[in-house]
Amino acid sequence: MVMDLNKCIGCQTCTIACKQLWTRNEGMDYMWWNTVNTMPGKGTPRNWEEMGGGFRDGDSQPGLMPSTTDFGEAWEFNHDEVFYNTGDSKTHLKIKGEKPQWGPNWDEDEGGGQYPDNYYFYLPRLCNHCTDPACVAACPRKAVEKREHDGIVVINEDRCRGYRFCMEACPYKKIYFNHKRKVSQKCIFCFPRLEKGVANACARQCPGRVRFVGYRDDPEGPIHKLVNKWGVALPLHPEYGTEPNVFYVPPLAPAMYDEQGNIDHSRPRIPDDYLVSLFGPQVLDSLSILKAEREKSRQGQSSELMDILIAYRWGDMFGGFDQDPSTLQWT
Repeated sequence: MVMDLNKCIGCQTCTIACKQLWTRNEGMDYMWWNTVNTMPGKGTPRNWEEMGGGFRDGDSQPGLMPSTTDFGEAWEFNHDEVFYNTGDSKTHLKIKGEKPQWGPNWDEDEGGGQYPDNYYFYLPRLCNHCTDPACVAACPRKAVEKREHDGIVVINEDRCRGYRFCMEACPYKKIYFNHKRKVSQKCIFCFPRLEKGVANACARQCPGRVRFVGYRDDPEGPIHKLVNKWGVALPLHPEYGTEPNVFYVPPLAPAMYDEQGNIDHSRPRIPDDYLVSLFGPQVLDSLSILKAEREKSRQGQSSELMDILIAYRWGDMFGGFDQDPSTLQWT
């Protein structure tokens, strides 16, 4: 998957599409396999970038296991009181019990920088279905598997015994623990849909046409072109050593202002150092390519890259996974 961060508006449609389809069962109330967090921010689980895991020079790195508090526990609201109370017209929706201290989007839209040069951008995240997944290497039960024919990483819940070494090992902290069923659970990349030729729920329902889906070794597909041919789509935290298969087109930003309030194009609003910390040094080349191709398009010249990213035809975004789900027989 490739996600164009220049088009994400943080609407959370992808998040709800995933939630409604995959995490509505017992013990999954606090799980959000897909999240969209504001950057810079602490993300979910809180401060996940500081929790370790992954590999360095081929060696496993120690990692912390996030708690449900770090993820943000599911909040319970007074729905019955609001919807069915006939006596007090002033009753309003509120959280029941103790006031929470954190949630999946606790720092939404806060960002960084100082006015008038403050900034933020949205970062959608899901399991990266890595080429060298740390979760697979960490599981002593061999319950975490990488499917050979498509590369999707899944958890065999019949084998899982809830040791949660996978949660510690994953540097992206995208594995949850079901405290009711005592098994680990995570994004399955909508493989039942893909097997029917239907794109992932998060991708197909995205109103901003942010997400591209396909096989990286398909030379005519969008993933190959964005990652291999143009080199503008990059993995998040490549230094974690797991070789993620979810990539990002890095965000461009408006120009800065100088002390007199005039536009200053010489300085990036989103600091280069920050983007390098997320996507590695190649991000600077990626931004240069994006700016050059954008300028070509502005001058009326053709640009394959801009045509791909604008996504005039939504079906072209999904590398052949463009089947209409309403036409299929589901079991």
